[in-house]
Order: sequence, then C-alpha cells, then structure tokens
Amino acid sequence: MTLARQITRLVRHSAVYGLGGLVSRILAVLLLPLYTHYLSKADYGAIETLIALTTVLVIVLRAGISSAFFRFYFDATDDDSRKLVVRTSFWFTMASATAGLVVGLVLAPQVAGTLNAVTASEVRAAFVGLWAQMNYEQLTSLFRVEERSVAFALSSLANVVITVAATVLLVAVWHKGPVGVLVGNFLGTLAVYFVLLAYRRYQLGLEFGRRLFREMNRFGMPLVPSALALWTVNFVDRVLLNRIAGAGELGLYSLGVRVASVVLFIFIAFRTAWPAFAYSIEDDDEARRTYGFVLTYLLLVCCWVSLGLGLLAPWLVHLLASRPEFYPASRVVSPLAFSTTAYAAYVVVAIGVSRARYTRFNWIVTGAGAVLNVVLNLILIPPYGMMGAAIATVAAYALMFVGMTLNAQRVYPVPYQWRRVVTLVGAAVGLTVLGKLVHASLPVALALTVAYPLVLLPLGFYLRSELRPLRRVLPASR
Repeated sequence: MTLARQITRLVRHSAVYGLGGLVSRILAVLLLPLYTHYLSKADYGAIETLIALTTVLVIVLRAGISSAFFRFYFDATDDDSRKLVVRTSFWFTMASATAGLVVGLVLAPQVAGTLNAVTASEVRAAFVGLWAQMNYEQLTSLFRVEERSVAFALSSLANVVITVAATVLLVAVWHKGPVGVLVGNFLGTLAVYFVLLAYRRYQLGLEFGRRLFREMNRFGMPLVPSALALWTVNFVDRVLLNRIAGAGELGLYSLGVRVASVVLFIFIAFRTAWPAFAYSIEDDDEARRTYGFVLTYLLLVCCWVSLGLGLLAPWLVHLLASRPEFYPASRVVSPLAFSTTAYAAYVVVAIGVSRARYTRFNWIVTGAGAVLNVVLNLILIPPYGMMGAAIATVAAYALMFVGMTLNAQRVYPVPYQWRRVVTLVGAAVGLTVLGKLVHASLPVALALTVAYPLVLLPLGFYLRSELRPLRRVLPASR
C-alpha cells in the first residue's frame, strides 16, 4: 500500500473515531456553564481529585493487559488464536475491575477521610465508574482492532447522549452536586456496555489462556510503572495545586484544562486509531517511512490548534464561564495545549519500542518526566500557582518526547523528518509568543492563527509533492 493510502486510512479512521469524541468534547465544554453555575470551585476540585484517583487505579488494575491486547491480537495467525486473545483479556479485565469495585465500596469512608473535601458517596460513585470504564473500554477495543471505526463511533455517541442527559437531570434538576456529575458520567458507559456485552457474547466464552496470559503479562507489566509515571505527569499537578494553592486555584486550572482539551480531542481520536493502524503494517520498511510522515503531520495539526487556542483563550473562557471569578483560567490554556502536543509526539515515537517488543525501559523515560514534573510543581506552584503547574507539565512532556525518541531509535530506527518538525513547532511557538507580547486583540489573534500555514511556506517546510496540488489550484483561481 502506498504512503498516501496509508495516511488516508489513518486519517479516515481517526476522523470517524473522533466523531464520538468531538460530540463528547463539545458537550463537555457546553456543560461548563452548568457546572460553574451549580458547583462551587471546591466541588469542581473534588471531582477532579476523584478522577485522578480512579485513573491511577485503572492503570494498576489493568496490569498492562490492555496494551498487550493490541500487540498480541495482530500477532495471532488465525481466528481461534485471536479469539483466545479476546477472551483472555476480557475475563482478566472483568475479574480485576470487580475486585477494585468491591475494595472501593468497602473502604469508601477511609478513602474519603484521606482526600480533602470528598465524601464517601462520591468515592462509591467514582468506583462504580471505574468498573464501568475498564469493562467498556475492553469491549470497544474489539472495534478498534477490527478497524470498525463507525461501530466504535456509534457506541461513543450513544454513551455521550445518555451521559449528558443523566448529568443534566442529576445536577440541574435534582441538585445532586458532585455525586450527580460522577453518577451521570458512568450511567451512559454502563448502558452501552451491557448492550455491547449482549452483542459480543459469541466471542466471550468461558476460555482463558494461561500461557497466553503469562506472555501478555510479560509484555504489559513493564508498561505499568510507565503508565503510572504518565499519570503522575497528567494529574499530580492537580493534587499539588489542591494541597498548596487550594481547591479554588485547582478549579481555575481544571477549567483551563477543559478549554485546552480541544487538542486532546484530536490526540485521542488519533490515539484510538493509532495502535491498530501501526501494527497492521507488516512490512518494516513501509512502517518506518509511514511513521516518519505521521509524526510530522500530527504535529502540524496539533501545533496549529494549540496556537489558536492559546491566542483565543481569553474570549473562549469568557464565553464558557458563567462567573468572572473563572476568567483567569485563560492564562494556562496555551501551555496546556502545547503540552498535549508534546504528548502526542511521544505516543508516535513510542510505537517503535512496542513494535520491537522492547518495553522494559519505558519506565525510565516516563519516570524522568514524572520526577521533573513533581520537582517543578513544588518549585513553581508556591510563587506562580496554576501557571507554575502548566509550565511543569510542558517541561515534563518535552523531556519524555526527547527521551522516548532516543530509546525508540535505538531499537527500531525511524527516519523522522526532524528539520520539518523543528520548523513547524518553532513557528507555532513564535506566533504564540508574538500574540501574547502585543496583547493581541481578537482580530489580530484570528489573523495570527490563520497565518500559521502561510508562515511555514517561506521557512521551507513543505515538500514539492505537498505543494504540487496547490500549484495546480492557483492558476485556475486567477
């Protein structure tokens, strides 16, 4: 398959996968006025704290099997072998998630006492959500390996519709506060999960490959400390903000995270399609060439969006927040958006070590990023608050990208287009800094955003093959 067709296939599946995510992100942003009206900053901070807790528990309970599932599914040579991979992953996930749920329900009062401003009811709701999330994602992974992106998107859309309806009722009508948000978030997941369970029942027989599980475990377990380090980078800033600067500062930071999540939406859409796409390319030479172009094009899109979000952040926050006390959140949007861009680049280059089945040193790279993140948060949050946390996040992801690139290139060299990467990142950061220095008005911010791909032209970013279609169009438009 040609490079153009490979890229087109990745874009097509990413776009379809992103449909459900797009609706989810739009509705999540549109729900911000609801949250800021019915919830206090402390309530919002409590929800973020529980999300952080359940995220790290999901990483531990999965034990790396979710990552191993993709690699071993594509290594299987026949339908029976693939079915064994599916069933082994399903039953392990079910058992692990159920164990986590039971422990969470029993120890809810103790967990609530350990965390600030969190109740036992909120903890129980969060653990039910954990069980639903783990099992739902395992079943929807089947659509991803089968490259059935439309079915995946339909499941996501159904999940979103039920979730939003339930959340609005629980928060705005029945005034259930943070518990209403948490319960509303998992009702849609549970409903769709049980439908998928009935649909997939023929693949989920009582079969468990012990030898296969041991092999998957050897592949996946080294990824657990790496995933925990990634969690640290993703969430420790919120924990430290809550402890050092208070729940109010955390609430502002969380709102900035929501606005910057447009880049995260693009990344999640890509990441959903990426493992199945990357492993499905059997020829190593073709895979290496494709990976090189994927990094360039993904960074181009993410940097452009990060530039726009950073420059337009003041107007976006004013539009979405119902009270002026939330307006300062706009300051952290730009660094948070670019940090997600760096994370996206990390995910692309990390595929090399997974393809080579050499995951044992991933934790060193992510661990270094986590240590840097914690240290910078402790240094920067006291004087700079949420902006210090945002700077720490950017620095950590940048270090992880560089470290993973060095590690992956050692075991699976890929011809990445480094000159083009540096050019597009430098142009985006430069335009962002320019806009901030001149305190760009709305028209100027829009103009700088639109100008980004044009600025890349005199910098020699584009290849001749990329300019050829444009040259064919320009004469016709005269």
